[in-house]
Amino acid sequence: MRLLDLSQPLFDAAPNCPVHPPVSFRRTADHPRDGWRMEEIAMATHTGSHLDAPLHKIAGGASISDLPLETFVGPARIADLRGLAPGAPITPELLAPRLAGLMAGDIVLLATGWGERRAKTEEWLRHSPFVDPAGARWLVQHRVRGVGIDHYSIGGSGAINEETHTILLGAGVWVVEELRFPEEAFALPPPVKFWALPLNWPGCSGAFCRPVIEVA
Repeated sequence: MRLLDLSQPLFDAAPNCPVHPPVSFRRTADHPRDGWRMEEIAMATHTGSHLDAPLHKIAGGASISDLPLETFVGPARIADLRGLAPGAPITPELLAPRLAGLMAGDIVLLATGWGERRAKTEEWLRHSPFVDPAGARWLVQHRVRGVGIDHYSIGGSGAINEETHTILLGAGVWVVEELRFPEEAFALPPPVKFWALPLNWPGCSGAFCRPVIEVA
């Protein structure tokens, strides 16, 4: 088995959602002085490649530890949306032709190309493509179990963001954000087998993960 890495690297001052605390990595011990190397990190739980549980937006919703690990592993379909203009809404009209054969229980991975643009620029921080409410309802109606995107927020950074999250997470559809799609991913026949196992953080609204595609 070979794994295709879909994660974004985390490092000191890495790009992240501008309303979250900045990413901090500090080395607290090192060789040869201390005989060990160790780091201290500080950041929001929804930073880098991470999962959103329903509790992230829904009061009383399931936390990341309430969801069985098995739900984060399964067949996935990649929707190639590269080439979308900045700020473009991802609508049912865009999703339907790219997700032919979508089955209930599938995971949908939205590749906008924004993972390649990850940087502290005004464009990346505030003008990414996003799933609009109609697109979110389309995904719920097709009974997907999870949906991912290659940006820090599936709903973008504008006013629509809350509604998109409410529709998805309110229906029990988990979200994985901050993916990055290697070119090889687009050549794989669908469906691909996707893994995104969260860290064991009881009661949290989300958790870091390492998203991968299993390649035979």
